Amino acid sequence: MVESWNRGNQVIFFGKGGDIATNRRDEQELSVLCLRVLQAALVYVNTLMVQDVLTDDQWAKRMTTVDHRGLTPWFWSHVAPYGEVRLNMNRRLSLLIAP
Repeated sequence: MVESWNRGNQVIFFGKGGDIATNRRDEQELSVLCLRVLQAALVYVNTLMVQDVLTDDQWAKRMTTVDHRGLTPWFWSHVAPYGEVRLNMNRRLSLLIAP
C-alpha cells in the first residue's frame, strides 16, 4: 500500500521525476507543503467517493468484514496525470452515484 502511495506522489509531484528541483530551503518547503495539500485533497475526494459507494444497498450487501477492513482512501488509480480536466465553476461536483 505504501509503495503504491509513493508512486502516486511521484505522479502528482512529477517535476524532475518526483525530486525537489531546487536547493533553496524556502522553495523546498513550499514544494513539500504543496504536495501535502494535493495529498489531502485527493484523500478527501476519495473518502467522499468511498462513502457514496457504501451508501448503495447493492454494494452494502456484497461487502464483507474483510472488505470493510481493507477500505482506504489512499488510492490514486483514477488520477489522469496527463489528461485533460474540464471544470465547470457554475455547478458543484456531484460525487453521488447516478441512478
